[in-house]
Amino acid sequence: MADGVPELALGEAATRFLVSLPPEGREASQQAVNKFVRWCGGEKTFAELTAAGVASYAERLSLSDTDYAKKLELIRGFLTHAKRQGWSKRSLAGHLKTKKGKTTSKAASPRHSAEVVSLTQQGYAELEAELADLRTKRLAAIDEVRRAAADKDFRENAPLDAARERRGHLEGRIREVEETLKSAKVIDQEARTVATLGVGNGVVLRDLTSGEELSYRLVNPNEVDPTQGKVSIASPLGKALVGRRHGETVEVTAPAGKIRYEIREIQL
Repeated sequence: MADGVPELALGEAATRFLVSLPPEGREASQQAVNKFVRWCGGEKTFAELTAAGVASYAERLSLSDTDYAKKLELIRGFLTHAKRQGWSKRSLAGHLKTKKGKTTSKAASPRHSAEVVSLTQQGYAELEAELADLRTKRLAAIDEVRRAAADKDFRENAPLDAARERRGHLEGRIREVEETLKSAKVIDQEARTVATLGVGNGVVLRDLTSGEELSYRLVNPNEVDPTQGKVSIASPLGKALVGRRHGETVEVTAPAGKIRYEIREIQL
């Protein structure tokens, strides 16, 4: 806590922000804001967000969402509100940049020209399993909305609002996973050369300052899982590693300063 202002987790901050909006504004913003919070990690605080991380979300969203400019504007509203409330000491909204000409070119492009998303076989299978689970949950959510709507007093029907919000989250995630799977290309890890690092490769790094060895696997942003060492190729570390070879040294800019790593091993 700083200057009497609580250091809120992103999930709690999003809830407070959405509650502060009028009903029509809340409905428009909740899906975009909650999706952003899930991607960043709802338990994280604003102090843990990085400008590069926020910018990479905008980049990722622009690859698959035709309505991404509008959604970025809604998320900017959330980040601007957080700054005004003192939840965030930094102004992060400016890092959600819209690509020039992106909206126009997207609208004019045929569906089959959507950018291919490279996934590992495991990542593809996990997304398929998640989609099946989400579709099951959607049926339960539809029933929940129906039951909550039986109460005709819509003005004070908090259960109905909550049920609609849950269904909205599910529908948004279902569309996201469906689009990812539709444009996915599963990489053939057996046929890959490990001369240079790319999506699906594991890598062992040595911190040249501390001597510590770290293991990661480079994945598409849709497969990121820090608990399993899965690092996005769109992250600062991922960008520094893609295309590099065994024995090379890479430099990554972190909040604490620049960190230099030696690539000790590349794995399938």
